[in-house]
Amino acid sequence: MGTWDIGHFDNDTAADFSGTIDDAPEAGRAAVIRDALVVAIEADYLDSDEGAPAVAAAALVASQCPGGEPVTTAYGPDKPLPVLPTDLRPLAVKALDAVLGENSELRELWDEAGDKEWAPGIVRLREVLVAAAG
Repeated sequence: MGTWDIGHFDNDTAADFSGTIDDAPEAGRAAVIRDALVVAIEADYLDSDEGAPAVAAAALVASQCPGGEPVTTAYGPDKPLPVLPTDLRPLAVKALDAVLGENSELRELWDEAGDKEWAPGIVRLREVLVAAAG
């Protein structure tokens, strides 16, 4: 995984995921986000190439929640998102739980790198989603 920073879109896989969203018709963009979340939730072992899009998808869902931060990075989707269904919020929480879980290659890679900022960023994202889902 080519990674250049700790942001939710600061890696090749998440940036490619943004392109996939842009390539989808507007009516299908929520489904692309949902699919990324479900893949993470259903994985027995979450590869980093599945975890990174799940984090990016969760960030997009959170951006539409009260207290959520807008996605302003150049690596996020270029085209506007429709209003996302609120049922994506609890899915995003579950996907982030999988990303932070013991069977996550993405978490393992960040742990091996000794980074102390990535996981707290995911936790903050999760907190916004939990507050909005409840």
